[in-house]
Amino acid sequence: MQIYKNLSGNAGVHSYDYGDDFIKVKFNRTDAVYVYTYESAGQEKIEKMKELADAGKGLTGYISQHIKNKYAYKE
Repeated sequence: MQIYKNLSGNAGVHSYDYGDDFIKVKFNRTDAVYVYTYESAGQEKIEKMKELADAGKGLTGYISQHIKNKYAYKE
């Protein structure tokens, strides 16, 4: 997994990884990795999460405001 850049300095995201139709997110507060898929959260939202993850800013807020518990499963 790639370490999240955390350009805002206060992100809850620790690291992430993604593929064609999913993104995996590890938060600072847990050892679990949350897997979000096109099926669980929608293609548009997954693509936005990938964009924010690569940018290193805004992913934590986006998940809390728009995604919430729409993960497919935890690893």
